[in-house]
Amino acid sequence: VVIYLQSFPCSWVFVWEKGYQETDSVVSSVTTKVKGVTLTNTSTLGARIWDVADYVIPPQAENTVFVMTNVILTLNQTQGHCGELPDDKTVCMVKNNCVPGYVSTHSSGIQTGKCVKYNSSINTCEVFAWCPVEDDSHIPKFLQEAENFTLLVKNNIWYPKFHFSKRNILPTINSTYLKNCIYDSQTDPFCPIFRLGKIVEAAGQNFQEMAVEGGVMALQINWDCNLDRAASHCVPQYSFRRLDNRDTAHTVSPGYNFRFAKYYKDSNGTESRTLVKAYGIRFDIIVFGKAGKFDVIPTMINIGSGLALFGVATVLCDIVVLYCMKKKYYYREKKYKYVEDFEL
Repeated sequence: VVIYLQSFPCSWVFVWEKGYQETDSVVSSVTTKVKGVTLTNTSTLGARIWDVADYVIPPQAENTVFVMTNVILTLNQTQGHCGELPDDKTVCMVKNNCVPGYVSTHSSGIQTGKCVKYNSSINTCEVFAWCPVEDDSHIPKFLQEAENFTLLVKNNIWYPKFHFSKRNILPTINSTYLKNCIYDSQTDPFCPIFRLGKIVEAAGQNFQEMAVEGGVMALQINWDCNLDRAASHCVPQYSFRRLDNRDTAHTVSPGYNFRFAKYYKDSNGTESRTLVKAYGIRFDIIVFGKAGKFDVIPTMINIGSGLALFGVATVLCDIVVLYCMKKKYYYREKKYKYVEDFEL
């Protein structure tokens, strides 16, 4: 038992934890490129082609990419007076229901104090705002083909302590393979091109459901490298998970969306805009890893620590056999010899 307790910590430190190696954390940079084209045909826009310039917002970001999968468009807004979007605080019957200058965090503009027709059946308080105001009460299903878009991830890593660098497009990958491959954990585990639907599916989610209100996905790249081996053994490992909360018990403000506008001026100098409420999936590329290489100093430190544990193992064995085992009295008689006091 003593030998086992002495050898186990040493084996753990040197074999499993590689206590003979110096280690370093990864330094990483990531660039991305999305590709894909889809067609929509709606009563508002008619037939329209959507490409990368339309649905990747912004075109470049740090270690992340946002792909718009759904959208609410409010066309030809101009600054003026119009009825506010109906809710329990804006629906009115008479002018006295509206407060001039009133504005809340959910207002589209500033109330003028008038009660005007919003449509044929409802009156609302008039506001000075970008008109017509946005109506986001109904969320459509817009870019349903977005699951077939592809994401190219180019990742360069560096271990400064060992002057070792590499990228996820491995030396064995040629341009022909790169143009045709799609990542698959079984058949193409090192292809850096990912189909968006497959990323979401690998995280146990449904893309079509997620695309309606948006969400946040993590594409994780793990670089754990043993630099005592050949550099070809240092390869990336990909994994995927959903980061935003999709608990059915917490349904308030689900998904991921934001607004932006595109502004125009006509020949008369009148300013107008198209308001875009974009729903989509944000893909965060998270890179982590550790590299190790043989070094004399950590080897000697861990050898010294292992030798110190030999004495601890003896003490632990004594405690177990003298106080915990059934035959503890027998072991105690064998370990200690009792003698009579000479003076007594």
